[in-house]
Amino acid sequence: MALIALKRIYEAPQRSDGCRILVDRVWPRGVSRERAELALWLKEIGPSTALRKWFGHDPKRWPEFQKRYREELRDKSELTARIKHLEHEHRIVTLVFSARDEERNQAIVLRDFLAKRSPKSERRRAKKKVRKGA
Repeated sequence: MALIALKRIYEAPQRSDGCRILVDRVWPRGVSRERAELALWLKEIGPSTALRKWFGHDPKRWPEFQKRYREELRDKSELTARIKHLEHEHRIVTLVFSARDEERNQAIVLRDFLAKRSPKSERRRAKKKVRKGA
């Protein structure tokens, strides 16, 4: 069974993390690339700079942030398909993030978004997007 886990980048990497993917648009402070032990940094899948700044980790904005970020993710089917492929390949993918708030951050929204999609549906969306020239 495949699994998408979440972990703060400031926690020590473990073998059980599987394929570690950083999903922040900005590199986390105080963490070297070696210490991060990432398979991939998909900064493009993080929330847009405008959305990230608007949210500012304000708990009152969390419901609206989730909605807006899901809208952004719908336009990133090639990136979500890549994560779904890695999940299938590695069985465990850990979405790594730097936010202090472990209950309200983009990795949670992304994990939930991915849980509702199959690898095949993501590949179809990505191919459609290419055909449309988007």
